[in-house]
Amino acid sequence: MERSLDPAHLRGSIVVAVDGSEDGERAVPWAVDQAALEGLRLAVVSAGEQSGELVERAAAAARRLDPTLTVVASAASGDARQVLIDASTHAHLLVVGSRGRGTVRSMLLGSVSTAVSAHATCPVVVCRPANVGPTEAGVVVGADGTPESLPVLEFAFRQASLRDLPLTVVHSYWDATTALAQHDRGEGGGSGDSGGGPDLADLRATLSSWLAEVAARYPDVPVSLLLKHGLADEALSPRDAGWCDMIVVGRHPKTSLQRLLTGSIATAVIERAHSTVAVVPVGPRSS
Repeated sequence: MERSLDPAHLRGSIVVAVDGSEDGERAVPWAVDQAALEGLRLAVVSAGEQSGELVERAAAAARRLDPTLTVVASAASGDARQVLIDASTHAHLLVVGSRGRGTVRSMLLGSVSTAVSAHATCPVVVCRPANVGPTEAGVVVGADGTPESLPVLEFAFRQASLRDLPLTVVHSYWDATTALAQHDRGEGGGSGDSGGGPDLADLRATLSSWLAEVAARYPDVPVSLLLKHGLADEALSPRDAGWCDMIVVGRHPKTSLQRLLTGSIATAVIERAHSTVAVVPVGPRSS
């Protein structure tokens, strides 16, 4: 018999997916903390033949972590990726684990976290293996300065405010002059702190103006703007650990011409990050 998730359990909830793996278990404490911070119900969900017993165990573990939370458990049959994508139409936020495989292998195996973050209609948080010790940048968000991506910035400000963390807004850029200079100095083409380049003062001023309206709503959040030369995924998720607590990236709608680019950025960040990654869909939410 086919089983499906109860929309009433999911609506407006923090939804966390479990599958019995260590990666799924990593997502539960994060989701518990998030539900407590936002004052929302936690829905623990799973898909598959043994999902009923599995989801009840995970829900019990969540209640032990925070007895004050309202926790519900739901199980469904079917492909986990489609179950979670369907759940995202009702959820406030969807939380999944990630094994942290390399990008190519993830694409070949059809990673659940990659598929869900690429197609969900609500923000998706992918819990990567955590940093150990203090981080430098708090919450990091990728900024392109467009009005359409303001929800991504808003999400990042809210997460920084909830956690009492600073926010680092990163904008990556590319120009041939800087790339050639790096080549002449024998440097790689990866991202780095910008020390020059065309019209960077104007770019910084434009981005600062774009930030101002959202920043005014979160006066408690210290904000810094970082311009980095290179590829966006490398700017957001450098390979050294200890960079940040959370990375926030946007994902454009399927109909957008930018989807191929932004989708690949989100996937690359998920696969290489040493911290939690939030992928925020940009554009109208489906019902």
